[in-house]
Amino acid sequence: MNVRTLVSMALLVGIGAVLHAVIPGLFAGMKPDMMLAMMFLAILLFPSAKAAGIVGVATGLISAMTTTFPGGQLPNVIDKIITAFVVFALVTLLKKYSQTVIGAAVLTAVGTVISGVVFLTAVLLIVGLPGEAAFSTLFVTVVLPAAALNTVAMIIVYPIVASIFRRMNVTAHV
Repeated sequence: MNVRTLVSMALLVGIGAVLHAVIPGLFAGMKPDMMLAMMFLAILLFPSAKAAGIVGVATGLISAMTTTFPGGQLPNVIDKIITAFVVFALVTLLKKYSQTVIGAAVLTAVGTVISGVVFLTAVLLIVGLPGEAAFSTLFVTVVLPAAALNTVAMIIVYPIVASIFRRMNVTAHV
């Protein structure tokens, strides 16, 4: 992995952190995780296990530092690392389709739902959720809107970033 790839991934993670900071909360202060869209974009542009691991850890640590969910630090790290590798596996399996706007959008929607389920499960097991219906309530009110928002963001951003990276000759995977 070269420096150009690392810098490009760091820029995407940084953009995700800024987006995460400016997005307002939807339900009880819970925010959709826009860092996921940038993490998925990095995995799509640099499809390797090493890149997925690096971007998953970096995104998880930044998410942990900026989370508004009580006790969500460790679940954020767990969630991002697992999600990064699952999405990388999906990108690898669906290589032919993952490099299109529609493929990127579908992977983003699926990846965001996977991330939400892993996060809420980790919170449930590590911290605990108040009430019996908390998991399903948070899933419907935070995870699904986040999946929709991330998917729309990917539809807009993917062709632009892929075109820029192609012109800059940053990666041959675009």
